[in-house]
Amino acid sequence: AFMATFFRGGVHHTQNRPFFFGSSDNDDDNDDKKGKGDKSKKDKSKDDGKDEGKDDGENNEKDDNEQDEKDSNNPAKTGDSEPSPSLNNSARYKQSTHSSNTSAGNVFLPASRLGFGDQAPRYPHLMALPVIRGPVFPGVLTPISIYDKKTIEAIEKIMSGGSGGYLGLFLRKDEPDVSKGLEKPEVITNATDLYSVGTFAQIQRMTKSADDNMHDDDHAHPFTSNEPKDEQDMDEKNDNYANLLIMPHRRINLLSVDDVGPPTDVTVSHWERLQYVRGDDSAQDDTIRALSQEVLTTIREVAQMNALFKEQVVNLVPSSHLFDMNDPYRLADFAASLSSGGEAEDLQAVLEEKDAEARLHKALVLLSKEREVSKLQKEISAKVEEKMSEAQRKYFLTEQLKSIKKELGMEKDDKDSLIEKYRKKLSEYPSIPEEINETIESELDKLSTLEKNSSEFNVTRSYLDWLTNIPWGVTTEENFDISDARRILDQDHYGMDEVKETILQFIAVGKLKGTVQGKILCLAGPPGTGKTSIAESVALALGRKFFRFSVGGMSDVSEIKGHRRTYVGAMPGKIIQCLKSTGSTNPLVLIDEIDKLGKDFRGDPASALLEVLDPGQNSTFRDHFIDEPVDISKVLFMCTANEIDRIPGPLLDRMEIIRLSGYDVPEKLEIAEKYLVPKSMVSSGLMVKESLDEQQSEDNDTEKEVASTDKSSYTEPVYHLTEKVPDSLSIGRSALESLVRWYCREAGVRNLAKKIDKITRLLSLQVVAEEEGAKLTEKSSRQSDTWHVSSDNLHEYVGKPIFTSDRLYEKDPLPHGIVMGLAWTSMGGSALYVETQGIKRGLDPEGKPRGGGTLKATGQLGDVMKESTQIAYTVARARLAEIAHNNDFFDVTDIHMHVPEGATPKDGPSAGVTMVTAMLSLALDRPIKSDLAMTGEVSLTGKVLAVGGIKEKVMAARRAGIKTIVLPEDCRRDFEELPDYLKDGLDINYATDYSNVFDVAFGLN
Repeated sequence: AFMATFFRGGVHHTQNRPFFFGSSDNDDDNDDKKGKGDKSKKDKSKDDGKDEGKDDGENNEKDDNEQDEKDSNNPAKTGDSEPSPSLNNSARYKQSTHSSNTSAGNVFLPASRLGFGDQAPRYPHLMALPVIRGPVFPGVLTPISIYDKKTIEAIEKIMSGGSGGYLGLFLRKDEPDVSKGLEKPEVITNATDLYSVGTFAQIQRMTKSADDNMHDDDHAHPFTSNEPKDEQDMDEKNDNYANLLIMPHRRINLLSVDDVGPPTDVTVSHWERLQYVRGDDSAQDDTIRALSQEVLTTIREVAQMNALFKEQVVNLVPSSHLFDMNDPYRLADFAASLSSGGEAEDLQAVLEEKDAEARLHKALVLLSKEREVSKLQKEISAKVEEKMSEAQRKYFLTEQLKSIKKELGMEKDDKDSLIEKYRKKLSEYPSIPEEINETIESELDKLSTLEKNSSEFNVTRSYLDWLTNIPWGVTTEENFDISDARRILDQDHYGMDEVKETILQFIAVGKLKGTVQGKILCLAGPPGTGKTSIAESVALALGRKFFRFSVGGMSDVSEIKGHRRTYVGAMPGKIIQCLKSTGSTNPLVLIDEIDKLGKDFRGDPASALLEVLDPGQNSTFRDHFIDEPVDISKVLFMCTANEIDRIPGPLLDRMEIIRLSGYDVPEKLEIAEKYLVPKSMVSSGLMVKESLDEQQSEDNDTEKEVASTDKSSYTEPVYHLTEKVPDSLSIGRSALESLVRWYCREAGVRNLAKKIDKITRLLSLQVVAEEEGAKLTEKSSRQSDTWHVSSDNLHEYVGKPIFTSDRLYEKDPLPHGIVMGLAWTSMGGSALYVETQGIKRGLDPEGKPRGGGTLKATGQLGDVMKESTQIAYTVARARLAEIAHNNDFFDVTDIHMHVPEGATPKDGPSAGVTMVTAMLSLALDRPIKSDLAMTGEVSLTGKVLAVGGIKEKVMAARRAGIKTIVLPEDCRRDFEELPDYLKDGLDINYATDYSNVFDVAFGLN
């Protein structure tokens, strides 16, 4: 009845029935006397632990008060050893004169009840019980858990005495830190840990238990109960905890802390009951009434929004013995006790407030916070419920739609649809191998019997996805037109005749046979020579799909041959992925950086590639995931490498090697003018490329007909400057020559392209800046009067030249003991010098020369080159003995040989003849002419052996301005195969024995 009245907001209905569940009036004395007649029934109720039910009513409280009055008037009992209630209730003054016969099992009840509410005694000395999370307000029956053994023993003494079981509850200023071992809230270490205002309360019941029921609802309170933090704390305390049921009566002031304990003894002063008298100030009465109504309204609003709050109100009203909605003080206390989310300091402020209006206002602030939190919680709940409802609605509708379609025959089961999709996919392939077809049918039968939620279903589905996506028997139409293929190859690449000829041969064979088989080509050469880019042009010329993957640093065999299907996330290797992505069984696959394969505990990918790149085996290639033979013999494999020496022998044996030498100066100039400069100008916005339609629109019909019939003729694209670019803007040939000679001497054109891009970007900046009138820095601004970039103003765009001369030694002849050699590197050919210096030693005390006959070699030489120095030293000594019998240079002189540059690693045997010549030049004291360079390995008997890289070495010699070259006789064929422009102007001398080299070097020939 009260809750219905309360939530309707009818305050006036409760005026005749204040909810004083423990009233201080003595209206029920007759009932109390009548209740004391049956002593056995009372003892039985004590044994059953049911006294607290009676204490909550009016009869038992009146009973205790009347009994206390009789005891105080009985002279026989005043002389008893039980302490007088008028002295104190402090734990340290208690005499343990009573046994625990007042307890029934593990439930303890106070030996006597001396008063309730305002009638409760006013002890000056009390045992203080610190609480956490919030203060305890008068009139609200509150459970508290305690864990300190000494505190529990002290409370037992208080309850066993005749003082009524009273103590003081004070809020701690800081909650104990469990992580530091302060897990007992009732234990304090300093008197300042407690607030100065607390609550005078009476223990209604104490329950000691060894059970792990500390989190039951009977033992917990949302703001004041001192609960254990976790199960570990409960296990540690076990027998050392007790649950108290406390009835707070009034507020008390903390005067002093006599003993911090545990237990804590304090001296207090009691508050007088605060009563608000209406009629003295009408304005204040209106304010109090408005605040009271707002408090009740807020409680009602929060209870309607928050079910937990409503349940809390329902639970607190019966236990709030002093609740009266017409008393602003008690109404504020009741409202504050409902605020579970309030800060402890704010709740304590309500407890300490004496003014009715201020106390109501502070309680209203706490309730307002509860209302805002409840609103936010309601919004969150509504959003979550909306999402859940929408998801459920969509799920139900989807399931209903599936059922309807299935009944009407419009849709099949998921598995049936999946199987039908696989069969439709298979029907598109012209021919499926019988072995593969049997495997697919077997997997489809297994799929139809599996549950959709099983893991095996997903594995089988993934397997079938790959099996049905491999293009069985699908091939792209080949281009057998040699002229058209030649035009496409010439369109984007200059030179590279050997690669182009090989592709044209491949097309011709396919045209004659009518069928096309795969091939394995390996393009080996320095970086920047177009190995990767020409592969895409080859695919376009052949009419094949293009797929590229790099194996540089790859060390996992699964990347090539796939994973086993038993692994989570398993998938096929790159070869099967290539077939799926290209949709054909005859694509062009580029395996990039094959000379940089890795190898570790996961396997050796080079060995896995043996099956892939073997024409005799790859017709039945088995991927670990597919685990069925797949024909990849029609695939054209092209590999790229910088150094074929790093490719394993068995793998190298399966490939046809096409060596790409570096570009010389004329080739670089052609590439720059035809490809690099226009491409860079277009990318920088300085030029635009005319489309094919625009070019044809400018020709007449006759020219169109000739162009359409002559596919072999390569038509260069047409470019023109954009509108805002000056007409005179261009990059001259002299600038390109300077770039090639003084900035970019590497074998490829990658660095040359970077330099050209740098020029065009700066030109774009200057064009835009002059159009807008923007000011540039001195480095970026145009310093010359022309927009034409030439060798004269090239330094304004790319800086100072990197190379300042063609050779280290410019004067002719060279100093004694210095000869130029020719070397091959992964970056192309290089001309380097071999320097020797003799060190003569003095005489020892006996007059004999010191040292002699030793050779020291420096320049970061490899093991092979170090051996060459020793062989060259022996050959030089032998030749010197033949040429000059009386020359003892090597006997009395130590030789130091050095090969610049010292920071560059060098290795190989091809510098043998150069080393011998340098040492003989030093020994004979005869110079070598500066335009002579040589290469060749020398044996111990003086034979000159063949070496490789002749084209790169000849190109390096031309760059260095060399006119005379000495080559091994066995390299004559390599030199004669070079283009004529590389051989023009060179005096080539071939040597079979070192004597031939000696004759050329020292001018005897």
